Amino acid sequence: MTLELPILNLRGFVRLFTHIQLLPILESGEETTLIGGQAVMEGVMMRSPHSYCVAVRRPNGEIVTEESPLPRMSDRYPIFKLPVIRGLGTLGQAMWLGAKAMRFSAEHALEELGVKQNKPEKKDTNAWALALSVLFPLVFMIALYKFVPLYLATLLGQHVAALGGRFAINMVDGTLRIAIFLGFIYLLSRMKDIHRVFEYHGAEHKVVFNFESGQPVNVENAQRFVTWHPRCGTSFLMVVLVVALIGYAFLPIDNFWAKFAWRVALLPVIVGVSYEVIRFAARRQGGLLSVLTRPGLWLQRVTTQPPSNSQAEVAIRALERAMELERAQGGELVVA
Repeated sequence: MTLELPILNLRGFVRLFTHIQLLPILESGEETTLIGGQAVMEGVMMRSPHSYCVAVRRPNGEIVTEESPLPRMSDRYPIFKLPVIRGLGTLGQAMWLGAKAMRFSAEHALEELGVKQNKPEKKDTNAWALALSVLFPLVFMIALYKFVPLYLATLLGQHVAALGGRFAINMVDGTLRIAIFLGFIYLLSRMKDIHRVFEYHGAEHKVVFNFESGQPVNVENAQRFVTWHPRCGTSFLMVVLVVALIGYAFLPIDNFWAKFAWRVALLPVIVGVSYEVIRFAARRQGGLLSVLTRPGLWLQRVTTQPPSNSQAEVAIRALERAMELERAQGGELVVA
């Protein structure tokens, strides 16, 4: 069964597009010896150091899985072991894997919409569809978080003298970017479909906490833990927004289009630096830099919701399959 999103069902495409917008928020996005994961449509994807598994509950109640080995980017390409650059490799792989997992979940979770096709799908078609499912949301996010706030800040500076300076415009731009992000998350959280994804996000975090605690992983134990976790894409994105606000504020550029171009060009640097901040803060709990991660933990009260036992069961199935595949490859799962 395959899915031709843009053609067969507009509703299905809109739902998948909306979910893909949330990939950076739902993805843990860090290379680690720990288990990490991501919420998908009606399911959870769990990652071990060298494997992953997606578990999805179909409309008939059956849990289906897809698992595969997953080499680390830094193992395949040593350049991604370097500071700053390693963040780009990790996030890039996380987004690619997240889109792949989301597409698998959509094929099964959207069955009630009648969105399916029996024709075999060619590999090149599948690859193009996967690439477009990542690129289209990326363009949308650049427009929403780069162009719109900068345009509004520039417009405001032209009408308010006190906000017309270079530094003031850049600071207003950064503040608007954060406000748009928070508003976007709030609006999405009001959607029934997204609320269910946030419940699976909570299930993923609870099960990861359960695993890290060393206790037997089961529904009862997992439900004892909180839903917000420091290794979460929500916290990462909040750090990205703060680092961007500080970094862009001092750009010595006044032309609008030049500012916009530099914001897009510096995005990889901002992402890489933010990744290093997260790593540093995680190793020095209570330090000054760890303060930057707190807003993300607060925001997870929105992007994670208490899951049902049924949802926790799906997350546990994904974890168990990822661990089995890891052990089959000779990998060692340890809590660092």
